[in-house]
Amino acid sequence: MSQSLARIISHLTFSTKLRRPFIAPELRVDMNAYLGGILKELKSPAIEINCVADHVHVLFCLSRNHSLAKVVEEVKKGSSKWIKTRSPALSEFYWQAGYGSFSVSQSNVAAVRKYIVHQEEHHQKMTFQQEFVALLKKHHIPFDERYIWE
Repeated sequence: MSQSLARIISHLTFSTKLRRPFIAPELRVDMNAYLGGILKELKSPAIEINCVADHVHVLFCLSRNHSLAKVVEEVKKGSSKWIKTRSPALSEFYWQAGYGSFSVSQSNVAAVRKYIVHQEEHHQKMTFQQEFVALLKKHHIPFDERYIWE
């Protein structure tokens, strides 16, 4: 085969350090756009992005030229630097060290997009921590809850 072709769709989520509610409603549209811009630069186009006060969900196509770890590192590093320029009150903004990434089949993209878009409503019923543990269980990812929070 003379071409390398791939379509790897990932549902990525990570929170602010200690789940501090740094991402105010007036910042969210810009943060979503900024995250999307970083992903575009990395040839890993966003399908859906939604920030809430203390975390973000991103549905994107992973570039065949970058590892997931590299994309996540660049997204978190770039957006953390950017948000700190928005206000002195955000100088202590940090993302948590870890993240969760879950594979998504093309047939489930619409459902995951809907899930991401409706985060505000979703979190009236469960916390990010409960949601994250549920995602880990749904995707059969072994974990030790003592080590997933900081």
